[in-house]
This record gives sequence, C-alpha cells and structure tokens, in this order.
Amino acid sequence: MTRRYKLLNQQVFESGKYRLVPIRHEDRYAIMQWRNEQIYHLRQAEPLTKEKQNWYFENVVDQLFDQEQPDQMLFSFLEGEECIGYGGLVHINWVDRNAEVSFIMNTDLEKDGFSSNWGIYLEHLEKVAFEALKFHKLYVYAFDIRPHLYQALESNSYFLDARLKEHCYFLGEYIDVVIYAKLNPAR
Repeated sequence: MTRRYKLLNQQVFESGKYRLVPIRHEDRYAIMQWRNEQIYHLRQAEPLTKEKQNWYFENVVDQLFDQEQPDQMLFSFLEGEECIGYGGLVHINWVDRNAEVSFIMNTDLEKDGFSSNWGIYLEHLEKVAFEALKFHKLYVYAFDIRPHLYQALESNSYFLDARLKEHCYFLGEYIDVVIYAKLNPAR
C-alpha cells in the first residue's frame, strides 16, 4: 500500500534514478539503524529499539497522512527501489510557511556520497516545499560539528542565517548551533 499525504496532489518527486516518496513502513528498521549509528549529531537522547520504532510509526507517522496541516511530512529517499535515506519537513509552521529540513542517509554512503546525496535530496524536497506547498523558507538546524554539511548546503544556495552561541551541551561542552536557510526562489 502506497501512503499518500492528503494535502499533496503529487506524491512522488523524481529525477533520474532518485525518488522522494511518502515514508515507507518497510524502511523503518533501516532508518532506526542509521539514526542509532549517527546519534551523535541528532536530537535523539537514546538509541532506538524496534519496539520504540514500531510505536512511533504506528502512533505518529501513520497519523500524518490524513492531516490537513501535519507538523511534519516524512519521506523515503530512494535510489531505484532501495531506500538510501529519509527525512522531510519538520517543525512545520503553516502560518509563516516555513519548515526545518530533516535528512539522514545510509551511514555507508556518508564517506563518498555525502554532498551529492544531500544535493539530490534537497532538490527533491524543495519541489515539495517550494512548488507543491508554496512555502516561503526552509532551514537546517545543526550542531556545529559537521563542517562538510555546511559546504553541501552552501553549494545548494543555502546561507548561514544564524549562529546560536553555546546553545547545546554536547560531549561535556557547550557548542554552537548553526542555522542555514533558503528562501523560495520563486517568490
């Protein structure tokens, strides 16, 4: 069964061998594995278990598809039929027409495909946000520990919007949070 977001006329966003589709139930354990492997840069307090992941999909994710204005819209990012990442629009602000970009990819792809996968993912997600939903702004909230992320964002026309000094406690010290943003180019 293919999931469908009630508020989207188009459900699949694709180019070449890459597609963004409403988050697939069968991808939940791969997503759990990636999140646990990359917990160091996520706002996730503890490793996920299959029980917690199943609960989240059944009680949170499954409810998103019928909502007129969900607070998040999650997608599986596919290369062919294989899920290589997931993310979406989170902390959606429907009044101000903005959302935070969320994305995590298969950990094995980070070394050689980090920037290219981020770029392809952003291209697809921006079609959802800027074209389908007519959002005004997207932003990425990140702990200041991954400079390669900023390079990937800047190469896709995101700009440093804010730096929150010593905003989060991380591995025994306070670190900055950086926020990168992009305005809808069609506005």
